[in-house]
Amino acid sequence: MSPKKAPSKSLKTSSIKPTDCFANPVDSAAFSDSLLQWHQAHGRHSLPWQHPRTPYRVWLSEIMLQQTQVVTVIPYFERFIKKFDSVEALAKADEDDVLALWAGLGYYARARNLHKAAKTIAQNGHFPKTVDEWSALPGVGQSTAAAIIAQSLNQRAPILDGNVKRVLSRVTAFGDPIDASTSQATLWSLADSFTPLNEAANYTQAIMDLGATVCTRSRPLCSECPVQSLCLAFAQNKVADLPQKRPKKQKPTKTAGFVVYLAPDDYLWLEKRPSQGIWGGLWCLPEYPLLPDQCEAQLSRRHTFTHYHLDYQLGLITMSSIDECPTENGEWIPLKKRLSLGLPAPIQRSLNDLEELQCLKCTV
Repeated sequence: MSPKKAPSKSLKTSSIKPTDCFANPVDSAAFSDSLLQWHQAHGRHSLPWQHPRTPYRVWLSEIMLQQTQVVTVIPYFERFIKKFDSVEALAKADEDDVLALWAGLGYYARARNLHKAAKTIAQNGHFPKTVDEWSALPGVGQSTAAAIIAQSLNQRAPILDGNVKRVLSRVTAFGDPIDASTSQATLWSLADSFTPLNEAANYTQAIMDLGATVCTRSRPLCSECPVQSLCLAFAQNKVADLPQKRPKKQKPTKTAGFVVYLAPDDYLWLEKRPSQGIWGGLWCLPEYPLLPDQCEAQLSRRHTFTHYHLDYQLGLITMSSIDECPTENGEWIPLKKRLSLGLPAPIQRSLNDLEELQCLKCTV
């Protein structure tokens, strides 16, 4: 049996108290024991950041895994670690190179924060050693910090990502919305109560694996779950109803026009976007509220962000020479070089579509 749990010193829940009427109704030692046994046989043990499991590799993977699935992250991680094999190499890199490798992964603030944090770590000469120290870095929240500590240093640190919230909600039949601010202290308390004193790295990976591969959002594999006998949602036939979330707001729709300025010898005009806002810091086509009158829409697309839909059109304008500058801020780039610049994925795909339609030709 796992040793009795001790309260974690890293939990930052002093400002709000757990729901008074909800205490952990499940045998936490039996839960962690069953989970660890299952993980030994069925868990994911060959992820690229696990070999070796260094603070740098774990940190990089945890940032990439925020809002992104493992299968998507793996090729990005492998390319990234090949280019920047140490935190020092990342700290010395140009932001454009970092963003170019990140292109297509989305949530680009993660890449900018990763770069900023790398500079801080390199300047300090060592990696953080506590949850609080990791949490002080840009882009690293409490759960991410705990996951880094647990996996790279094998230190006990409860985590609470989306997968873990779902597992805890179902196992304990916690019925409050897991995305409500009033639920967070209770969920952290539950995460702490289930986390064993030992085997921090294995337990952390195990509970993430359980949520990602068995206790999934839809169509959970309850028949394969190692903690089915402990799960109150399963016993009460509530698995499909949990976790609860607040009602979703309808996403608004925004519109934009992007202009493809072309010049002789296959040059494309690109601008660097502001660091704040969507696609921050990336090279992109000039954006307008609507396409200018002198260009006709060649393509219409929709891209969905977390909080809204973007309906956009691409128009084409040909220039007579690269001596002409279509906008105040930008550069003429060889058309083929766009593939290595890390343009926003929707824009890159749209340009590829135009190229297939043989529209990316300067007619001057």
